[in-house]
This record gives sequence, structure tokens and C-alpha cells, in this order.
Amino acid sequence: MNIISKSPRVLLLVTMLAGVASVSVSAQTQEPPAAPLAVTVSDTSPPDRSAMTKGPEIEGIISARSGDRVQVTAADGAKSIITIDDSTRITASKGLFGINRDKLAATSLLNGLPVTVKTLQSGNFLLASQVMLTGKDLKTASMIHNGTDQRFGEQTAATEALRGRMGDIDKYNVKSTTNVNFDTGKAVVSPQAKSELCAAAAAAEGMNNALLLVVGYTDSTGRPEFNQVLSEKRASGVVNYLQQACHWKPYRMLTPTGMSEADPLADNNTVEGKAQNRRVSVNVLVSKGLDGL
Repeated sequence: MNIISKSPRVLLLVTMLAGVASVSVSAQTQEPPAAPLAVTVSDTSPPDRSAMTKGPEIEGIISARSGDRVQVTAADGAKSIITIDDSTRITASKGLFGINRDKLAATSLLNGLPVTVKTLQSGNFLLASQVMLTGKDLKTASMIHNGTDQRFGEQTAATEALRGRMGDIDKYNVKSTTNVNFDTGKAVVSPQAKSELCAAAAAAEGMNNALLLVVGYTDSTGRPEFNQVLSEKRASGVVNYLQQACHWKPYRMLTPTGMSEADPLADNNTVEGKAQNRRVSVNVLVSKGLDGL
């Protein structure tokens, strides 16, 4: 079911994207969302890479993401809008989570993350050929993005930590939310859900600079540890289907997460309520900083 959502539950989840500035990723200064961008994009379709020249190497912090574009803010406050495509190489230094990751997904590009970007240029248009980040920065940003430095022992504690970042919620417009439901203890995407997911992706495709945020939930049945893993599996399954069957580009997908039994839509004391709470929410977001580009 596809609805326009202003729910506090959806807004709460968006704070995972916007709340990084107040913690240890970097001591950057927040700017009003309405501040003008220093770089403009002259064309919405990327030029052929073979026709582009080597562009500047840009260092800074990711301050916004929308669609296939990221905004990088430098130490002097200058903002650059850079397009990410399927050929963009995203790398991290050795030692990230104990292993060498020389290729990462575009979902690793979290708000607040320090990056160095090698670019190709055509006029004012910048295309990222490589995005480089350090393992320490990515690990910190990922933990902040998921609401906790150490996975909280109780889901309620994580939820309260996320609610504490409501002051930054106005960075994103929540255009719509589609909820698809699951059987008890299962993470299999149903035929009905598959149809609804592709419909949601098609609608989002028609919106300028749209990103998808996918969040999995469970009902109150089972142990919290099991439900956390289950909610993550449900979110992962939906992301895979959106990308593989509905052809949603990975670089337009924010990092999925599982919220266990937090923020139920209905009463977990009833069979009907539990059925509504076993869900994955697909939220269509547009960063206000880039809305209208």
C-alpha cells in the first residue's frame, strides 16, 4: 500500500541519515537547508565518459545525497555536486572491519563521511571516477547511521537515541511510504509485495533526485536477538528485489536497516495488529538541499 507519509515513525528513520553532524565523524558546522549550492548542474544526463577530461580532486564531507548525486562540502565551505554512476569505484583503506575492502557499494556513502573524490569533468558537470574513504571513517559513520556505536542491548534504547535527533529532520522530504508485509518468522517477499515494490520504484523513478530508504520490522513474537536479525533479512530481501527485478539503481539506495519490533503500526496484542507490524517500509526521500535540481 502506497501512502503519503508524515508519520513520526518515518521521520524518525530519516534522522539516521541526517544526525551524523553532532558526533565524532567530523566537527563540521551545520548549515540551513536552504543555503544555495556553490556548484550547478548544466545537464541532467551525464556525458559520455570518453568525452570528459580529468576534473579536480575534491576533499570534504558528504553533506547531502539525492538520487545519483552527492554533495561534498570542503573545509572552506565550498559545495560540489558530483554524480555517481555504475562505473564509479568506491574504495576504503586496508583494515576496514578487519579485512581489505578495495570495492564498496554506493550505499557506503553516508552523510557526514569524509571523502576524497577523483572526478571527470565536462563544463560544470562533475562525474566521480573514484571515491576514497578510510575504514575508520566508514565504520564510525555506519554505526552512527544505524543509531548506535555498540548495538544497543535493548531495541528501545536504540529507538530513543534516534528520536533524540529529531532536530535535523527537515533535511529530507518524505514523499511517500510503501509497506509490504511478511508471514511470521519469514523473510520471503510475497507475490503481492513484489508487485507493490515495483510500483513504488516506478513512482519514485518519476521524482527528481529520489532516494529509497528501506527499513525492516517484526512483530513482538520471538526473542529480540532473533527479531533483529529477521528485520535485517526482510530489509535485505526487499532491497535485492528492488534492484534486481524492479531495476532500481544501487547508488540511489540508502543503507537499509532493521528495527526489530520498534515503532509498531498496530497493537501487538492482536493477530491483526501483529500482521501489520511484520513489514518492510520503503520510504521515498528527497534531500531538501538538492530538491528541484
